[in-house]
Amino acid sequence: MIPIETEVVRLQNSLAHDLLRFVPELLLVLGIAGSLFAKFFPVFARVQMVRLAIPLVLAAFGITLSDWMTTDLFRGLLRFDGFANLLRAFLLLTAMLALVLARIAGRPDVDDSSDFVALVLGATLGMMLMVSANHLLMVFLAIEMASLPSYVLAGFRKGHARASEAALKYVVYGAAASGSLLYGISLLVGRLGTASLSDLATNASIAIIAETFDLPFAAALFLILVGLGYKLAVVPFQFWLPDVFEGASAAVAAILAVASKAAAFGLVVRLTFCFTAVQPNPPLREGFAAVFATLALLSMTFGNLAAYGQSNLHRLLAYSTIAHAGVMLLAVACLQPYAVTALLYYLLGYLPMTIGFFTIAAILRDQTGEATLESSRGLLRRSPALGIAAIVFLFGLLGLPPLAGFAGKFQVFASLFHTADEAIRTPWLATFLRVAFVIGILNTVVAAGYYLKLIKAIALDEPVSDRPIAVGFAANAFAIVLAAAVLAVGLAWDPLLALINVSTVNLER
Repeated sequence: MIPIETEVVRLQNSLAHDLLRFVPELLLVLGIAGSLFAKFFPVFARVQMVRLAIPLVLAAFGITLSDWMTTDLFRGLLRFDGFANLLRAFLLLTAMLALVLARIAGRPDVDDSSDFVALVLGATLGMMLMVSANHLLMVFLAIEMASLPSYVLAGFRKGHARASEAALKYVVYGAAASGSLLYGISLLVGRLGTASLSDLATNASIAIIAETFDLPFAAALFLILVGLGYKLAVVPFQFWLPDVFEGASAAVAAILAVASKAAAFGLVVRLTFCFTAVQPNPPLREGFAAVFATLALLSMTFGNLAAYGQSNLHRLLAYSTIAHAGVMLLAVACLQPYAVTALLYYLLGYLPMTIGFFTIAAILRDQTGEATLESSRGLLRRSPALGIAAIVFLFGLLGLPPLAGFAGKFQVFASLFHTADEAIRTPWLATFLRVAFVIGILNTVVAAGYYLKLIKAIALDEPVSDRPIAVGFAANAFAIVLAAAVLAVGLAWDPLLALINVSTVNLER
């Protein structure tokens, strides 16, 4: 029997080790607490807290990039490995860029900056826990921690009816999704007898007989899929997204479009590989692949077709986001580490393209009062730097070489084609994946319609006003840097793939 004093010392040492690995998250906690308590001190009453939050997030980003050791934290509640660390760094980078965008857009004002920073950092903290969760209880808590601040951020634009409506819809759909997720988790834990993701795979392979339909297990997976499908905003769980994007500020919409997607995909990949990596169950793998591929095709087709009729840039980007989520879900459907590498590469390119065009939309809304197709006409003449950057972002989202969008889509579709070739023992799945490959390529062609229409308005149409768009140096520099990043990600395949491959080595545990 271990003496109590020895056990206490061991726990203290373990906690100290875990807290050292948890420093990026602790910095965000410090930022949240500091933002909330700043209001009690007059010296901080007129300080723009967003400016103070940016270096804090940058410091957390640097620490995360410097730590790639694989370990379980807090008695297995969290797992920090290469996959989680890369996504944690990605989420911090997204938060930092969104905060910069908020400052460029002039929102929030000083009085609301403390609340805004606390909400952004809180949502980011929840997303970071999502991608490193190693226990179903932590999965649910992390999703709620990310969701609740997001609901408030969606309605943060005071005095705007659409923002309030968007936040209300977001909360209603989010409550239903959370209920579905929690019920699915309870069914899964009851069926398999464990909530640890490390044990789920082994227990599932033992408990689930390959040729037998297990209703509680199937119901649990379905309910969890509903809850996660809402976070991914894939069809048919996407109804909240266009209204939220239209009502929210550009910085908030960028966080929901990029960070929320990355966290949800990270969680989906981890859960999926838990069930399929250890003692693979062929029917289970085939079922996951078929379901994910079907949702991907529905999302791509619906998102691209619905975007055609949009004149509001935020709503157009919302439907574009749904379509891009479909492309990323195709990578998940492959259930292969090389496809996860393609997914992560896609996200790295998607980040500057999306935040970049939300920056353009924010400037148009500030300069003209609205971010619409009409207000974007002649942007290239009114502001050459912003016009060129906008065209780069749109061509990147379309997937034109040599930009990041092309590199990401090429790798996803190559992974899909390779997986179809490997599925020789399951002819129907191989055929279905090949059909998905063709439909995915066709959707890229369909998407060209609304992207090129917007590019034409920016580059070729007569300006709505002869008055130049006057923005500061910071706004122009931010847009140009993001446009350069779109080109750099599209060209730097080898070094980025080498970095990402390191993060997916231990994914199949």
